[in-house]
Amino acid sequence: MNENTGDYVVIKALEDGVSIMGLTRGRDTKFHHTEKLDKGDVYIAQFTEITSAIKIHGKAQILTGIGGVESGEDK
Repeated sequence: MNENTGDYVVIKALEDGVSIMGLTRGRDTKFHHTEKLDKGDVYIAQFTEITSAIKIHGKAQILTGIGGVESGEDK
């Protein structure tokens, strides 16, 4: 199985406590990996044969091959 098949995502935490959750492919989508980031931390993730989606909770800057977006709300 070649897991190096997907696009990369760069996530930079803009506040402490940003959660990143990887979700599986298949009939039953499940969380398979969780990370916690503090402000300034950078996480690089890749979509693979196992990972079909990434959920981000908290304020973060997200960069992909097709552009960027910021998650979270201004408080």
